[in-house]
Amino acid sequence: MSGPARDADRLILGFDRALRTVCGVPISSAPLPAADVSNAPMTDAERRHAAALMRVNHAGEVCAQALYQGQALTARRDSVRAALEQAAREESDHLAWTAEHIDELGGRVSVLNPFFYLGAFAVGAVSGVLGDRWNLGFLAETERQVEGHLEGHLDRLPAADARGRAILARMKADEARHAATARGLGAAELSGPVKTAMRIASKVMTHSTYFL
Repeated sequence: MSGPARDADRLILGFDRALRTVCGVPISSAPLPAADVSNAPMTDAERRHAAALMRVNHAGEVCAQALYQGQALTARRDSVRAALEQAAREESDHLAWTAEHIDELGGRVSVLNPFFYLGAFAVGAVSGVLGDRWNLGFLAETERQVEGHLEGHLDRLPAADARGRAILARMKADEARHAATARGLGAAELSGPVKTAMRIASKVMTHSTYFL
């Protein structure tokens, strides 16, 4: 298949993934980590809090899908593109798990997901244009920050939400592995101001999607 034909196929597949990420019902290719876990009884307040925290994580997975799709689209080396596409597939499982648990808790996903998807896709595409080392560096730093964010949510989840804790623990392990893969492929270390900007953007997303 020629280069232009491959690029066209990637654009079509990317558009399809975008629609399924934002508008569709995600389907996991891996078993739900909480399949054998049962929650203890929760108060209405605990249930609402757990659902809001899981909504934040679901929005984060929407952003991850967009980010990795944008990065893969502009990656230069096939090995880098393959790593990004593999990470996106695993993040798709996370998207399905968080959506399922939100539904179990009687919550809803964020109305802001389409806007965060567009922003994250643009950031991913730009990082890929800068070159593979910076593309991988952005991946590694994103996963490092997400790992810390998930650790905080594990501390904040109601103790009775054992299913939510099992899901977040598995997600945290996957994020750490993605970061290690990126470093192994030659990720560059991002500058302090870039890391700070990423943390600020993450806080905007997490605070807004907790309520919306």
